[in-house]
Amino acid sequence: MKKREYGTVSLPMPLIELVKEKIKGTGMHSVSAYVTFVLRQIFSSPEIEEKNVLDKKTEEEIKDRLKKLGYI
Repeated sequence: MKKREYGTVSLPMPLIELVKEKIKGTGMHSVSAYVTFVLRQIFSSPEIEEKNVLDKKTEEEIKDRLKKLGYI
C-alpha cells in the first residue's frame, strides 16, 4: 500500500478558531480534517467532473467559498 504524503497549509488563527467552533460536536476530529473535507467537496462537484473545465459561474462560486474560508 502506498503511503500518503502530506503538506502544510497556513491559516489565519481567527479562521482556525472559527473552524474549531464549527466542528465541535461533529465527527470531524481536526481543523485539517475539516479543510480536507471541504476541499474534496469543492473539487468533486458534478460541474467540475462533467466538464473538467470550470465555467465562470462555478469558478466564481469556488473563489467565493475559498474567500470565506480565508484562503484568498
